[in-house]
Amino acid sequence: MFVRTATASTAAAAVLGAGALLLPAAQPQETSARTPDRQAGPLVVAHRGASGYAPENTLAAADAAKALGIDWVENDVHRTKDGVLVVLHDTGLKRTTDVEEVFPDRAPWAVKDFTAAEVAKLDAGSWFGARFAGARVPTLTQFVNRLERNRQKLLLEIKSPATYPGIERDILRVLGTAGWLDRSHVRDRLVIQSFGAASVKQVHALRPDVTTGFLGTPAVTDLPAYAAFTDQINPSYTTIGADYVAAVQRLKGPHGKRLRVNTWTVNDAANAAKVHAWGVDGIITNYPDVVRDATR
Repeated sequence: MFVRTATASTAAAAVLGAGALLLPAAQPQETSARTPDRQAGPLVVAHRGASGYAPENTLAAADAAKALGIDWVENDVHRTKDGVLVVLHDTGLKRTTDVEEVFPDRAPWAVKDFTAAEVAKLDAGSWFGARFAGARVPTLTQFVNRLERNRQKLLLEIKSPATYPGIERDILRVLGTAGWLDRSHVRDRLVIQSFGAASVKQVHALRPDVTTGFLGTPAVTDLPAYAAFTDQINPSYTTIGADYVAAVQRLKGPHGKRLRVNTWTVNDAANAAKVHAWGVDGIITNYPDVVRDATR
């Protein structure tokens, strides 16, 4: 879902050059993970951080979102060979790191085949731009600590859960240790989502208080079954329209609130305005400034 575009605002470029769920609120003075503020427009979520401006899923991308004034950051989580949770999109390390150079004999370079210490040696920034050389693949602990420092919020995606049996429990353990499962974080600052329905169900079973999201576009007739364990249906914008958004929002999720629709990955003003008109609750984007400006 990573696409670079020329639609980014010049103001954003200036800010980043100098300094470098879904989930809106019921009332204007509060931004909640479960209650939207229609007056303010859809919630804008920085996809893998502000990944149009910094290498995806790095601390720099979280900081870039912060520089743009974006509270919500989406990320992706995998597990290393020795059980450490790391923030990376692909199941492999090849696309966004220099793993081929550092470990040339380890193809296909799957995350699950490397230890955390080995992953920590990799450059996860040079592929995006020379000024990001030396950026590392963060652990989940490092990532949430940075969000905490930035006073940001997290939409966490469990990637390829079948590859990592028990990863839901591991994620909750790390989040708990980092202080992200207390009442304030669970209420307003955390959503866990996945394309795997079984994984979302498992999170809901382990921590019924945590807001969850299902990534995909279930048939309208199947939506009531999803509403039993997820608070959000988060589809690609290319698969939905106003009727689908309305069908989702007619249902209530496990917390007694209406289901949310947070769509991805919208990177231009025209499509942002279109999905806003459909009534989506949130928009996940590599260019959060562009989407914000188009929907306010």
